[in-house]
Amino acid sequence: MTWLGHAMELRNRLFKVSIAIFLGMLVGFFLIQYRDYAILRYVIEYFTFGKGLQTDDVTESFTNIVQIALGIGFAFAMPVLVYQIMAFIVPGLTVRERRILFLTLPLIILCFIGGLAFGWFVTLPAAFKWLLGIGPDIIENQPTFDGFTSFFLRLMLANGVVFELPLIVYSVIWLGAVERATLAKFRRYAVLVIVIVSAMITPTADPVNLALVAVPMYLLYELGLLLALIAPRRRPPPALAP
Repeated sequence: MTWLGHAMELRNRLFKVSIAIFLGMLVGFFLIQYRDYAILRYVIEYFTFGKGLQTDDVTESFTNIVQIALGIGFAFAMPVLVYQIMAFIVPGLTVRERRILFLTLPLIILCFIGGLAFGWFVTLPAAFKWLLGIGPDIIENQPTFDGFTSFFLRLMLANGVVFELPLIVYSVIWLGAVERATLAKFRRYAVLVIVIVSAMITPTADPVNLALVAVPMYLLYELGLLLALIAPRRRPPPALAP
């Protein structure tokens, strides 16, 4: 296929992904407005511990509802996104590499869902509890709708992506792109990269929120190295006869 053919195929696949995100966004709008914003009310009360939110701009409620609906649309479109990416790169892979990708497709989706669940039950409640509880009682710590939405979506998406780390480590070792011993040897550099990425993900520089992202990410990295112990090794090419 020519470069133009690849570009046209990429355009078509991105169009399909955009349609999937748009349809998921419509579902998100329905879920948000269901029974007078019942789900949105629950989420806000659950993570702010009943404090509620405030707005300081006329358009803030509308723009943030659109952002939340878009986040829901992206989550629903994740299987389509992963499939379209794999379908685009598969023709250029070997039979063995194709088998690896198709075997990992369900795991990619499950790891993403697992990351969202971890963020919902562990990372976000701990982060909100610490951030909303800091400071003297004389200060009323009531976040804005915009700040809450940005913080919530960023950490949820970050947890979903971070939980793909074991699968990424396992896959690159299985594909033979890097040896497990190499990743284990440069573990200290991996820790440094994880801390830097965690600092970029978290909206604040406090050690609590940094640890809430960095520690699970490092444990997931170690899990990937552990899973790599059972990864099939690439067979060496047969030696040529003299």
